[in-house]
Amino acid sequence: MDWEETNTREEENIREQPDDAPEEEGEQQEPESAAQREAREKREEEERQARAKKRRLIPPFVMLLAGAITSITMRILHYDLKTMLIILLCVLVGFYFAGCVLQTMLDRFERQIEEAHMEEGEVIEKDPSEQDAPRKAATNKKDE
Repeated sequence: MDWEETNTREEENIREQPDDAPEEEGEQQEPESAAQREAREKREEEERQARAKKRRLIPPFVMLLAGAITSITMRILHYDLKTMLIILLCVLVGFYFAGCVLQTMLDRFERQIEEAHMEEGEVIEKDPSEQDAPRKAATNKKDE
């Protein structure tokens, strides 16, 4: 079996699978009910909390990884114990703060993404008179 045969088979499998997304742009999805919206919001909140729990572990993991690498390196290079412990303490503290900065940045990015999604989700409907106003202004300019 060569590469082209594999790709054509994969493409056929992809084409055979139905898409959940609407086919046409004009097709609209039904508005969700209050119960569906509450369930979706609850699910999204649980996902956010799970991500926050995982993100809380970033500073300790960064710190411990840096400490392990530093300890092994200093052991191989035959540092004396007092110097090794002082350097290790500085590395652990420094990389803990670096992990905290990384965690803060990730939290900020997620908050910005959520705000962008909230802005996209808000649809402001105009009054019919407001919708016709730009067309009327353009028509008046053409008449002049």
